[in-house]
Amino acid sequence: MKIGIMGGTFDPIHIGHLLLGEFAYEDYGLDEIWYLPNGNPPHKQQAEESTLNHRVEMIRQAIRNVPYFKLCLHEAKETEHSYTYQTMRELNTLYPENDFYFILGADSLFSIETWKYFREIFPTCTILAAMRDDKDAADMRMQIRYLEEKYGARIRILQAPLLEISSTTLRERASRGQSVSYMVPDAVAEYIKKNRLYQKRKLDNGRLGENS
Repeated sequence: MKIGIMGGTFDPIHIGHLLLGEFAYEDYGLDEIWYLPNGNPPHKQQAEESTLNHRVEMIRQAIRNVPYFKLCLHEAKETEHSYTYQTMRELNTLYPENDFYFILGADSLFSIETWKYFREIFPTCTILAAMRDDKDAADMRMQIRYLEEKYGARIRILQAPLLEISSTTLRERASRGQSVSYMVPDAVAEYIKKNRLYQKRKLDNGRLGENS
């Protein structure tokens, strides 16, 4: 099968993540998209706003009605860091019959040489680099050509939806008691409200204001 891999913290997962998976699924004829929550991202300096269990459950709620969207818990480890090169190598070993397509954003494509053992990623997958518009198309194609020629990478452009939604913004809105409807699936919005996610920061900020 042709499997798309969508990694991230997903705190929370939102419609931008889902639409990107849908675009990859349709544009490249993939069989499944695996959403891969990272339990302990090496690039994060602070703990996530919600626990790994909550993040996993929000993904499960978000994709429950899409048969070709799957939850992959390979990186769902709270006590150790997961790295892309390591994960993709292990997935290839576990599922040698599959062809993997690793989905990342344009910014990540330009910074990929800073990733740990980044060269080891390229033999394990085809990279789908998401581009939101055509204004930087020339730079994107130049970067793709550079990585392909220097490292033998296999990279394709994935035309991404033009949505300005970030998990950071959603956490901030939820911490203020504002709605996140339409930016996340209904089931995720209900889960956030029911479990009072991201409210701790609101309380902490309140105490800080009182003591300052």
